[in-house]
Amino acid sequence: MEDEDKAPLAIQGRVKWFDPGKGFGFIVADEGGADILLHANVLRNFGQSSVSDGAAITVKVQKTPRGQQAVEVIEIAPPPGVQLNLTEEDGGLPEDYADLALEPARVKWFDKDKGFGFANVFGRPEDVFVHVEVLRVSGFADLQAGEAVCLRIMEGKRGRMAVQVVSWESALRRG
Repeated sequence: MEDEDKAPLAIQGRVKWFDPGKGFGFIVADEGGADILLHANVLRNFGQSSVSDGAAITVKVQKTPRGQQAVEVIEIAPPPGVQLNLTEEDGGLPEDYADLALEPARVKWFDKDKGFGFANVFGRPEDVFVHVEVLRVSGFADLQAGEAVCLRIMEGKRGRMAVQVVSWESALRRG
């Protein structure tokens, strides 16, 4: 009976805040209760270095002497109401960009203050533009140089640009 009390429990909630610099953040469970600690290592095991505030998240939680703590991330979804708005100048948004192939890439650099960065798709020489709004609609808050991700990419007026970012591990789990 004691082992059942210690088994991780799946909880759905929203990210209250997450600070990659501090290495942790907190989740508010949909059913209420005390905040749940989300450590950067648990998030990295899911394949992300950051998560956007307000993102829907499903985690396995374990009770500790210091409170509830996430031990595994199961799923992350973007905050509600956040959508990608590309102008005609950008080339518009494809009807259903989910039909675009996921392309494996590595982040070249990303500057959250500037609001953009670039990634390189494996086996291709050109850079792919990544806008901070694309991160938000993908459930990310930031990207780190060298981070492995998968991108859905469209051809814009100024070259290739990401319309979705998916964590490497999440893309592998999707098959």
